[in-house]
Amino acid sequence: MPDSKTYTGGCHCGQVRFECTTDMAMVTACNCSICTKKGLHFTFLAPQSFQLRAGEDNLREYLFNKHAIRHQLCLDCGVDVFARGKKPDGTDVVALNVSCIDGIDLSKLAMTPFDGRNR
Repeated sequence: MPDSKTYTGGCHCGQVRFECTTDMAMVTACNCSICTKKGLHFTFLAPQSFQLRAGEDNLREYLFNKHAIRHQLCLDCGVDVFARGKKPDGTDVVALNVSCIDGIDLSKLAMTPFDGRNR
């Protein structure tokens, strides 16, 4: 398994900023309606591995379908930065949009397909 690393990132306009620690071992390529329409790719973190550094008051929550995942979007630029939800075992999880990580090159990440369309 890859070593964990600390990353910084944020939305397009810079109002929302975060820091996280992850090994990026799994990045999902989900085919659900929102991930498909927005081109989202998520990695999943324990809440203690994610710190919102700026912009908490600049976030808007978006819920759809079963209202189980609380997507957090920047009010100014509209970028879907992260989401909060629960794993199947009930533990809290943060789903981070890896495209929001500073300097990330998506072509270098191994994507794991996830069938969110049929859940």
